[in-house]
Amino acid sequence: MYYNPFHYPVYPPIPAYYTYTVNPSYPRSYPPVDTKIFVKSVKSFRLLMEQGSILLDRLSDPGFDYKIMSAAQQGKHSEVDAMIKSIGLKVPVITKFTPSGINFILTTQADQTHPMSCCTLSVAMKWGL
Repeated sequence: MYYNPFHYPVYPPIPAYYTYTVNPSYPRSYPPVDTKIFVKSVKSFRLLMEQGSILLDRLSDPGFDYKIMSAAQQGKHSEVDAMIKSIGLKVPVITKFTPSGINFILTTQADQTHPMSCCTLSVAMKWGL
């Protein structure tokens, strides 16, 4: 055996492998599957998709898109919101814009049976660099 100045013996010697115990897995119990809320969410999201399609159709109008981009560029939030409301969508829309793009957030409306909205559709589009 040769002399190694960088070797420092460790006492007690560390084994080449570590032993450990694995906690045994116990079978988990899950609640029964109830799809009522999920089915309502799917139906609500279909409405959001339809409303999003109406929004996109209106945004593809050359006169409308120029007006909305011009108002946004000038920072006229209330005018942009009024233009979006003039489309006549059945769901609330939150509009956010920057110099490089615009975001529309469509949400379902809460009702008496569900006080919170279930679904959100976000549409993000780029209109500048």
